Amino acid sequence: MFTFLDEIGDMMILTGKTLVSAIRPPYPYGAEFTIQFIFALRLCWLPLLITSVCLNYAVPGVQGGNFVQLLGSIDRLGGLFGLADIREFAPLVCAIIVSGVAGTAITADLGARKIREELDALQVLGVDPVKNLVVPRFLALMLATALFDVFAIIAGVSGGLIATLTHHAPLGPFFATFYSNGTTTDLWASVVKCTLFGAITAIICCYKGMTASGGAAGVGRAVNQAVVITLLAVGAFNYIFTQTLLATHPDMLTIR
Repeated sequence: MFTFLDEIGDMMILTGKTLVSAIRPPYPYGAEFTIQFIFALRLCWLPLLITSVCLNYAVPGVQGGNFVQLLGSIDRLGGLFGLADIREFAPLVCAIIVSGVAGTAITADLGARKIREELDALQVLGVDPVKNLVVPRFLALMLATALFDVFAIIAGVSGGLIATLTHHAPLGPFFATFYSNGTTTDLWASVVKCTLFGAITAIICCYKGMTASGGAAGVGRAVNQAVVITLLAVGAFNYIFTQTLLATHPDMLTIR
């Protein structure tokens, strides 16, 4: 228990150091930021596309469609997607894919450097590992996850369109109720939430990689722990963020 609390404290310290290092000049991490950003885009876009379409088609699409069809309100399926896809499914799918693909790669990379004592060598040479390794990955995952959220929303709505056609319903009412329920608050809150998911993923994965020990087996354990802790942290943060948003914008509770 105390070890877990110590790790949380260390992650908070790493977060503070990362934010300060990102703001304070100099900024030597431009090339590394570009590499990590392109790496995340290249590896995550296809799993994100497939997962977004399939998940949104199956859960709010087929299952939700069956429910509203029983009530004779299949035209409300677009409104359901305005709530389910933009607010929850798209950000959570982004967090799962990014942590499972890019996050594990970050942990494995930094973990391998740690057990080869490369991180210690950087510190001996006067190179700050946080500024040169953590900050570019932190910024890259935040930006990539925010962009992925828009991508996941579009892919998720595509799953909703397929589900609507599966239920032999017209697409006009789908778009009408989708736009009447989806607001700018939903969209910016979804992007902000996804950006913070990327920050959480980067901090946890970088921390686990930089504290790995025990050789190759230790790196494997660090990767597994990073994914599990990231998903738990994302779930907890998502609950707090959603409840806070609904408390400050009670009109979002209304389905139109």
